[in-house]
Amino acid sequence: MNEPVMIPYFAHEGEMTRMERVNKRLWVLIIVLIVALLGTNAGWIIYESQFTETVTTIEQQVDTGEGAAVVSGTGDAIYGESGAADHNPDTDTGSDR
Repeated sequence: MNEPVMIPYFAHEGEMTRMERVNKRLWVLIIVLIVALLGTNAGWIIYESQFTETVTTIEQQVDTGEGAAVVSGTGDAIYGESGAADHNPDTDTGSDR
């Protein structure tokens, strides 16, 4: 059982040639995968860089004589100085109107 088995020279050469082809194909596959990885990362960087962040600042003059002023839109509500400390729009039930 422990004796080395002799194989013909031509069988060994055929197996070596086959393994060389497999190794070459694996290297080509590795290079293609690296190029694809770099390409997709470059694509995401280009896609994300097309958007710009826009900051809009709105200033408003509020007449605090009667009620609180509300600025509508996509930002926060800004209330007048007189009612800012004691007015919470999340818990307001509308009973003090």
